[in-house]
Amino acid sequence: MTRFRAALAAAAFLCAPPAWAADPKCETDQPIVFGGLDWDSAAFHTAVAQAILTKGYGCKVDTVPGSTIPLINGLARGDVQVLMEIWANNQPEAWTKAAAAGTVRENGTNFPDAIQGWFVPRYAVEGDQAPARGLKSVSDLPRHKAVFRDPEEPGKGRFYNCVAGWQCEVVNEKKLHAYGLLDHFTNFKPGTGAALAAAAESAVRRRQPVLFYYWGPTWLLGKIGRDLVMLEEPPFDQASWDAMTAEKDPAKVRTATAYPVVKVVVGVNSAFADKSPGIARFLEAYQTSGDIVSEALAYMQDTGGKAADGARNFLKTREDVWSAWVPADVAARVKAGL
Repeated sequence: MTRFRAALAAAAFLCAPPAWAADPKCETDQPIVFGGLDWDSAAFHTAVAQAILTKGYGCKVDTVPGSTIPLINGLARGDVQVLMEIWANNQPEAWTKAAAAGTVRENGTNFPDAIQGWFVPRYAVEGDQAPARGLKSVSDLPRHKAVFRDPEEPGKGRFYNCVAGWQCEVVNEKKLHAYGLLDHFTNFKPGTGAALAAAAESAVRRRQPVLFYYWGPTWLLGKIGRDLVMLEEPPFDQASWDAMTAEKDPAKVRTATAYPVVKVVVGVNSAFADKSPGIARFLEAYQTSGDIVSEALAYMQDTGGKAADGARNFLKTREDVWSAWVPADVAARVKAGL
């Protein structure tokens, strides 16, 4: 009889699910509300964080779509608990006021290296047969303008500026004046972001020279970033940047500087984070990079642009990244849930 009981106990032990398979208990009974910021990288990060919280922590989640200012105000009120992207160098007044009041706070760095700059294809500047061999800096551009010939003004090169009407378009025009490039390059302004991306991608695919502004993380850098070189500019200087951006007339700008590298942080409602320390620890540990995000956005671009698909692919293929954000039992549940 003792042997029988022992056998039953052993069988029960072997049949029992592992400890991590038990239903997890979320720290909050209410859905965790994320701000659905209206750009692709934010949508991707929201989908990743929500998948980990639902599969790994047993939480319910919800999303409130909107733009930056209304969602920050919602975060301060507690209507929203998490915003996955707060751009540290572009913090609107709504964020600084709420942070000063203590109703919101930074809760970890999502990615530390958002970039902007002027790009050329690597094959155009590197190698013995490169048509613009030796081009490294914006100061080198005048002697290579023929390589980037504008078909509408053959005596000049073409610079593909940021989209007409965007702030970066204005900044780049000021830089063209400051660097003395308007005698050598046309300031070509695409009408849409899609047109700018198409011009850059098409040229690179055909191995043609092209000079263009772009930023990251983006799907374009995820697809062709390894084939690009960002031109050197004078190192970022805050005083020069402030003077350049404050000047209303681009023609009066005499000194310019590189774009700053921007840190992008996770923003949380402070009361929510205090009541849910385990979730707050996960969000604080959540960290990617510009390259990782660009690769994810390229996958989304190629597969239909859905953030949920990008998140699922990331969780399946980049366990080396996300498993470091959570305890082992949570990681095991997420993997099982995939």
